[in-house]
Amino acid sequence: MQEDYVNLAEISASAAGQEGALWTLRESSELNANLVRFGAGGGVAEHINHEVDVLFVGVTGCGGVTVDGEAHPLSSGTMVFVPRGAKRSVRSASEDFAYLSVHRRRGPLQIGG
Repeated sequence: MQEDYVNLAEISASAAGQEGALWTLRESSELNANLVRFGAGGGVAEHINHEVDVLFVGVTGCGGVTVDGEAHPLSSGTMVFVPRGAKRSVRSASEDFAYLSVHRRRGPLQIGG
């Protein structure tokens, strides 16, 4: 698949019933981008990322991103910025909730660091 143009809404719509990462940018050495989809009530539990800032961009459906206890709605065309070190979680409010997460590519994982 050519990655300089991707229709994220089309990818999400064609994956009805699937959850998790549907698409990942593979051609960049500097950026990490993932299209993630969840059904109603699904999402990512609260956690802290100490390494990178992250942008969440709504693609389809509706849900929300909670950042340090503050809820932010996320739907098609909206964006939430999460600075590194912030507590965050993602929760879907519809069956077709999909978002794009984008951040600087991290180095390899280190064990015991």
